Amino acid sequence: MRALIAAGGHATRLRPITYTINKHIIPLANKPMIFNAIEKLAGVGVKEIFINVNPGEQEMQRYVGDGSEWGVKIHYIEQSGGPKGLAHIIKNAEPYLRGEPFIFYLGDNIILGSLQRFVERFERDGLDCLLAFARVKDPSRFGVAVIENGKLIRVEEKPINPKSDLAQTGIYLYNDSIFDAVNKIEPSSRGEYEISDANTYLITSGRRVGWEEITGWWKDTGKPEDLLEGNQLLLDEFITTSKNDAMVGPDVVIQGRVSIGKGTVIWDNVLIRGPVIIGENAVIKNSYIGPYSSIGNNCTIENTEIEHSIVLEHANINADTRIVDSIIGKNAIIRSAKSSLPLGHKLVVGDNSQVEI
Repeated sequence: MRALIAAGGHATRLRPITYTINKHIIPLANKPMIFNAIEKLAGVGVKEIFINVNPGEQEMQRYVGDGSEWGVKIHYIEQSGGPKGLAHIIKNAEPYLRGEPFIFYLGDNIILGSLQRFVERFERDGLDCLLAFARVKDPSRFGVAVIENGKLIRVEEKPINPKSDLAQTGIYLYNDSIFDAVNKIEPSSRGEYEISDANTYLITSGRRVGWEEITGWWKDTGKPEDLLEGNQLLLDEFITTSKNDAMVGPDVVIQGRVSIGKGTVIWDNVLIRGPVIIGENAVIKNSYIGPYSSIGNNCTIENTEIEHSIVLEHANINADTRIVDSIIGKNAIIRSAKSSLPLGHKLVVGDNSQVEI
């Protein structure tokens, strides 16, 4: 079985972060989120992965490489014709995937546990398609399952009045029949080829379509608060205590599970309360780093409290205040309003930013 990962799009809801970084390589627990997708796929024996990217994409290739790190072979497919929906991604990849079943995985989805039970069900029951659903509070954001007498009869894309709370997650298993579906459906009112319509086409055409409910956690990281929750979930699950020969001063207090990267210096009255991950070659002084925080490589943090936040690499923070529930981009500089005259908040705020002062 091969795999196709969707990693294109423009992630407008995550701007301004995504003006300068592909959404799928935003780090969660200091690891690009697409790495989680690759690990899940490699974990069920997938050996060849195709990643759908935007035309001209180069950053993804630099981060992910050829797949040798995970024992897989990775190819990149540029999305031709612009962003036209998930079904169009499959249509675009048809020349590469015909002839063998494949897993279609949305690269911005985070799940707990293995994909093994989905693969086993797909193969055991001889299915043409297997869909994974999860119960959510806001199903109108997703494709929603319509189930009658325990049977899946269709999938409705972003319905105003959802008929269930079962949202279509970013995990799909298909055989060649999906190509007939994506080539038969028409664009929706949004101008996109909807994956929900393709799945409904398979159902109404009499194909063998199964479904499973994800019983652990699953997260679609479409909004800033989703990124923070995904970061929290991964820190809860995977972080273990390690110092990696970091320099930790005598006045530093570390509580709970905290991972510290090589070359990092933590000195002068610091409290770190895990789960927390701190990257390599960071400097932290006279500060508090609270639970569910990820601090990237080469960051400098002084005289600041940070909690439940994601700080990307090379950020420099000396704020003399408390920062919570925040995402701070690469090379960002945050200073105290008291550090220069005249006193006041001096801001350079780009498009689509959000600031509380």
